[in-house]
Amino acid sequence: MPSHESQSISTRTLKHRTLPMTKFISACCIILMEAIFQPVRAQVTLDLAKVTCDQWAGYKITNPQNIAIWLSGYHNGTRGNTVLDTQALQARTQRLRDFCIVNPQVPVMQAADKVLVSDK
Repeated sequence: MPSHESQSISTRTLKHRTLPMTKFISACCIILMEAIFQPVRAQVTLDLAKVTCDQWAGYKITNPQNIAIWLSGYHNGTRGNTVLDTQALQARTQRLRDFCIVNPQVPVMQAADKVLVSDK
């Protein structure tokens, strides 16, 4: 029969070996739970020809600045302009926002065309 001292050593050794495994399993469970309970983010595509000024200016789809940057790139691309003037972008975005507040049912692409025509 093993002595009490050897039994105590083997118990300590067993605890020493299983403690890292227990921490590892706990960490894996936490990571798994976070992955399961994170909100699902669907990939969203927009047809900007159908987005109204109200939807754009009212943050109903995304931050309006995101769409304003895309609109700027789209309109500059159609003109072959590769220069980005960040201050002008902010000013145009503000003018577009002002226009959209007064004309909420106008599609934002048409509104951008009207606002950007005055810049030419």
